[in-house]
Amino acid sequence: MSQGLLFEPTTLGDYRLKNRLVMAPMTRGRAGSERVPNDIMAEHYFQRASAGLLITEATVVSAQGIGWIGSPGIYTDEMVEGWRKVTDRLKPTGTPIFLQLWHCGRASHSDFHNGALPVSASAVRLNGDTIRTPLGKKPYETPRPLTVDEIKAVVDDYRKAAANAKAAGFSGIEVHGANGYLINQFLDSTSNRRQDQYGGSLENRFRFFREVLEAVLDVWPAKHVGARISPNGVHNDMGCDDYRDLFPYVAAEIDKLHLGYLHIMDGLAFGFHGKGEPMTLAEFRPLFKGLIIGNCGYTEEAAEARIAAGDADLIAFGRPYITNPDLPERFRNGWPLNPAEDMSLWYTPGPEGYTDYAPFRP
Repeated sequence: MSQGLLFEPTTLGDYRLKNRLVMAPMTRGRAGSERVPNDIMAEHYFQRASAGLLITEATVVSAQGIGWIGSPGIYTDEMVEGWRKVTDRLKPTGTPIFLQLWHCGRASHSDFHNGALPVSASAVRLNGDTIRTPLGKKPYETPRPLTVDEIKAVVDDYRKAAANAKAAGFSGIEVHGANGYLINQFLDSTSNRRQDQYGGSLENRFRFFREVLEAVLDVWPAKHVGARISPNGVHNDMGCDDYRDLFPYVAAEIDKLHLGYLHIMDGLAFGFHGKGEPMTLAEFRPLFKGLIIGNCGYTEEAAEARIAAGDADLIAFGRPYITNPDLPERFRNGWPLNPAEDMSLWYTPGPEGYTDYAPFRP
């Protein structure tokens, strides 16, 4: 039985985490066309409650933010009630669950918006494969740039979503600033060509992220808020030449807000933009005083090494949690992991490939 650092408890704000394993946010497409969380989603999270911390799948803050079939939202009363099914199911376990707030920006399509173009920082098309829309696979479209007034409205959508998350019974929230979605589109100069106060300098490109974080901090104490970044990521056509200036600046500015954690996609399993040397957790440790979560492609051994080095406090696991709801127990006891290579049922409706993985029976 492993007695590694992954199994040492720690604290996040007012919460005691029983171990340092985090279930990473993973879009699974089970909320249906109405985007209202349901009983099967509550079962999914409950099955994985032996994690120290659960972070939900990305959850859109508005209808404008939609870009994925069957992903949940947090902008209607029905969605709040749906998420309460999840949080009520988790409460007896004592495991904190944070809601990840999301806006897809240009990583969307007009098919999701009754023919209206998706929005972004600038009119720069995502250079990538086709997107799966309600009407089938389609090429990406050139998005419409948000006006300054519209940016303010999106910030307010995040504030309302944060309030809805509190009403739904969540332990905290994570603002998704990674993986090429709207906030990341403002950060990255390849997608942000603006000439106003939201473009150009590092300060200006970070301005939208800052305003979103300040908005949610009107609702939540900072110790119960996290932020996610992906300094190495190429997903959704990201990667700017000045990333080694940008992301240390972002981390240092987020630190000034005293958030509970910074969730860093440092691993390269999602792809690397190749603009230079990959950034490491060790580079961020001096810049952020709260908890640091490492993520992307970690094995148990790599996770232990990062925590032992002092570079991370927690490690998030994604794909292993899809097929191993009892992942901490498997790590602790040296039990084998179910493989997670078959993606055919990851995003399909129903329990198959979602809640039908049994815990290990020695």
